[in-house]
Amino acid sequence: MALYKTLTVNKVTKVLIWKIEESISKLQEGIVLSENSTTRLNSMKSQLHQRGFLSIRHLLKEVGYTDADLIYDEFGKPHLKNGKFISITHSFTFTAIIVSDKFHVGVDIEKQRDKILKIAHKFTPFEEYKTIANVDALISKLTIVWGAKESLYKIYGKKKLLFLHHIYIEDFKFADEKTTGEIRYNGENTAYNISFLEFEGFTCVFAY
Repeated sequence: MALYKTLTVNKVTKVLIWKIEESISKLQEGIVLSENSTTRLNSMKSQLHQRGFLSIRHLLKEVGYTDADLIYDEFGKPHLKNGKFISITHSFTFTAIIVSDKFHVGVDIEKQRDKILKIAHKFTPFEEYKTIANVDALISKLTIVWGAKESLYKIYGKKKLLFLHHIYIEDFKFADEKTTGEIRYNGENTAYNISFLEFEGFTCVFAY
């Protein structure tokens, strides 16, 4: 099985990343799905989505949880039945979870693609990044910013936040592999730590 990476964020928070290389039948081995999850799995049109869904159950197993421990609220945000915190992501051939005993958490994986250049103005003040002349570096930076905002959006867990107006990411250097971010909404500012890493043309960002 392809557990790709485990990151210990702090004493109570972990990130686990899975590289999807197995067949559906292989991924079904050793995993028990609830009736609801079985229905969801069977309704997925894409085999890659099915494999992603199953690989997340293996990641849960790695940290001592089962499919039955995972529940979703009315906004589609995942929760653990014991009240601890979780966030989930899937992009092409990678999935990841972040789990924490104490902290609200969010995680996002994105494939690095040049299409992000076309949508950048929708989620960040693009002028901030115009000094980056190298296109690959610009794609990399924008992908991190998008992932960071997506992670904070997942922490908030409701549908009203706008990436451009309500989520702010502090500028950063690639070498730092971390920054900070804020959700600024309804007169409240809440700050979070953000870390990021790149591998095989993908970017993983997590917030806590």
